[in-house]
Amino acid sequence: MDSIQSEFLALLKDHDIEISDNQLSQFETYFKELVSWNEKMNLTGITERHQVYIKHFYDSVTLAFHIPMGEIVTMADIGSGAGFPGIPLKICFPHLQLTIIDSLNKRIQFLQHVVDQLGLQDVQLLHGRAEDLGRQEGLRDSYDLVTARAVARLAVLNEFCLPFTKAGGVFVAMKGSDPEEEVKEAAYSLSQLKGQWVNTVPFTLPMENSDRHLVIIRKTGPTPKKYPRKAGTPVKSPLV
Repeated sequence: MDSIQSEFLALLKDHDIEISDNQLSQFETYFKELVSWNEKMNLTGITERHQVYIKHFYDSVTLAFHIPMGEIVTMADIGSGAGFPGIPLKICFPHLQLTIIDSLNKRIQFLQHVVDQLGLQDVQLLHGRAEDLGRQEGLRDSYDLVTARAVARLAVLNEFCLPFTKAGGVFVAMKGSDPEEEVKEAAYSLSQLKGQWVNTVPFTLPMENSDRHLVIIRKTGPTPKKYPRKAGTPVKSPLV
């Protein structure tokens, strides 16, 4: 174990998350595959090892500092890109039944390779638009926890993500700079999509001192039949 891994473990332990040598090895394999595949396709602009561990891995797991992951069974990660936050959370909490949705098939192929290399179980990888998949039985109103990290403004994200969240479940939007204005702008979309803002948790990434915010939203009832609207509409005409 080197200094970067020791630092990563210590940061997790500060929040009562302890992982095994095997789980730490999974993170290292994930890092190597990310960098390798990034040479042939655009997965991330962050490839320096220490930054990947902090800005991708640790940043993903921060969600678990504020959500009781032991109570979460099913999780959907919408627009996951290179697998954040879904894969790091799955590594730390192997009991999760994880579904990852992304609109680019090349990214799904990368994630399938990662899942195979890490030996992860109960991971479903779906290629498609959130607006289309959010209407499918078995996906709609089905997940205890739904996440999205740096995908779109909250008014748009609500229409992407709340249709997957079951009544009583939680949607967490992982944001960078202060999303206060986004939260205000999203009031109408929340009312339409049966979402209730719970709170916004601010923090800074260690060493980087970068601002981060978790916007936590509770789903109060089933998704109305007219949502989500057809693919492309939420971005072109947000519910504001």
